[in-house]
Amino acid sequence: MADVKTKNPNVETGNISVHTENIFPIIKKSLYSDHEIFLRELVSNAIDASQKLRHLAAIGKYKDEVGELKISVELDKEAKTITVKDRGLGMSKDEVRKYINQVAFSGAEEFVKKFKDIKDSQEIIGQFGLGFYSAFMVASEVEIISKTYKKNAGGVRWTCDGTTTYSLEKYDRKERGTDIILHIAEDSEEFLEEARLKTILNKYCKFLPFPVEFDGEVINKTEPLWKKAPSELKDEDYLEFFKALYPYADEPLFWIHLNVDYPFELTGILYFPKLKQEMEVRKDRIHLYSRQVFITDNVENIVPEYLGLLQGVIDSPDIPLNVSRSYLQADSNVKKISSYISKKVADKLNELFRDDREKFEGKWSEIEVFVKYGMLSDEKFSDKAEDFCLLKNVDGEHFTFTEYKDKIRPNQTDKSDNLVVLYAADIEHQDTFINSARKKGYDVLHLQSLIDPHFIGQMERKMEKTNWKRVDADSIEKLIEKDEVAASLLSEEQENELKTVYEAVAKDWSGGVRVEALGAEEMPVVLIKPEFMRRMREQAMLGGMNNDMFKEQVNVVVNASHPLAEKVLGKKKADARERIAKQLTDLARLSQGMLTGKELTSFIERSVELVAKK
Repeated sequence: MADVKTKNPNVETGNISVHTENIFPIIKKSLYSDHEIFLRELVSNAIDASQKLRHLAAIGKYKDEVGELKISVELDKEAKTITVKDRGLGMSKDEVRKYINQVAFSGAEEFVKKFKDIKDSQEIIGQFGLGFYSAFMVASEVEIISKTYKKNAGGVRWTCDGTTTYSLEKYDRKERGTDIILHIAEDSEEFLEEARLKTILNKYCKFLPFPVEFDGEVINKTEPLWKKAPSELKDEDYLEFFKALYPYADEPLFWIHLNVDYPFELTGILYFPKLKQEMEVRKDRIHLYSRQVFITDNVENIVPEYLGLLQGVIDSPDIPLNVSRSYLQADSNVKKISSYISKKVADKLNELFRDDREKFEGKWSEIEVFVKYGMLSDEKFSDKAEDFCLLKNVDGEHFTFTEYKDKIRPNQTDKSDNLVVLYAADIEHQDTFINSARKKGYDVLHLQSLIDPHFIGQMERKMEKTNWKRVDADSIEKLIEKDEVAASLLSEEQENELKTVYEAVAKDWSGGVRVEALGAEEMPVVLIKPEFMRRMREQAMLGGMNNDMFKEQVNVVVNASHPLAEKVLGKKKADARERIAKQLTDLARLSQGMLTGKELTSFIERSVELVAKK
């Protein structure tokens, strides 16, 4: 109980029962970084008071005229005050004693002990019930003038100057409701600027369920789109709402309207933006509300990380207004909400795929990163996504996993009975290898996003007896090894001799030289980038590591089945052999964009000389 000291029979004074003289400086100091939330707290309290009065009227326990229920925020620069007014329940003297004078913790020692381990100021407010007392972050004195809705009760006035001493007296107030008057402290006079207050109100109160008036105008919409039934809405409504939330963003691809009332309450709208090939994971895309009061746009612990690629609004009364990271990580309702949202997203994508596959394929390039990131991040989502995740080949055709395995199984199964999936990351630079695969009747996927190296690794783990190989990782014969082998034009001795020639011309940049029979229709020299080292390099890059330890390795494969192999050996002089080998090797490098600067100039000059000699 408060320590009451009544000298004047009409004015009650006493000490707020927080058992310390230093609690308000602690509040002010500890919450200073987020001190703008005082306005959200006070307006939210006013909303609660209005909602409760409306409920009492609805069930017949308040029979007088309810009238207009609105909240007013008034600024008086000369008096240096901010006033928050409502026409809700109001409070009697006993209720002020109960709800204002008894702060919800037992003592300063307990408070300070707990505060030491708390970095999130919102957690402090939520844990200790300090919503109203957040006013002292910006005020040197706070007044409450209130009158309860109950019959035959007069008004009351409560004042406190930031110490634990308060005064409580009768006050001649005609209408029910509450005014909270903040006398702004010198170090918080930034809040005496209209623009500053309006920014805060627009941030936290934009969609509150009762009108919030400031500077002569209502600043909020009391019926936001996510509270309406989807059957009432048209596409234009969703697009208009998206533009209101993200005025500079491109039009979204589609959206999901969330609406569930069991086992928790949740409403919201999530939009799929155009992602293309970028990993645009941000923590401020989805706005979290509790009963239409804005809480935060950092929802990393409420939705799975991959959903950070989406935009929109989530509103749940099961998440407290003063939400903290530790709360989000531990609360069972939050975990259920996260699972539900993930399931709804997967169901929506599957529905879009089934209802209009052609349209879905047209948008695939813009949602591909999202789907693959979700599959990597969430096992349950991954299981569902296997039905609608698409694989696109270099010819622009789309396939589900099942369709693609059926397509390539007859021709792309190697001698060990493993299915081999071939893919290209850069169609232009890897065209030579793609053509080699086509000559064998093989199909090649186009996998070019930043997330694909991780995605490929996951698919290899999930798909039994299936290997994924990039088309430039080896010669086509080695990528999909068959029982039949191309015939070589050279003897073993000649192959060793040819290898020595190419080792001499490629010693400064290659990782090694092999001589193989690739077939007469293949190029005389092929440059390959071994799969293992390339993957290690890509993983290092994606993980933000220094990839110098995984330097790009390029190996030279000389085609022993090509007529030019014999031509090189046909030259008697070593420099003549090396000149042709150098030209053929540079042609292979040129095809992959590896020839630049002086080396490119030298190659061009050499080519002109060769043509002139002919």
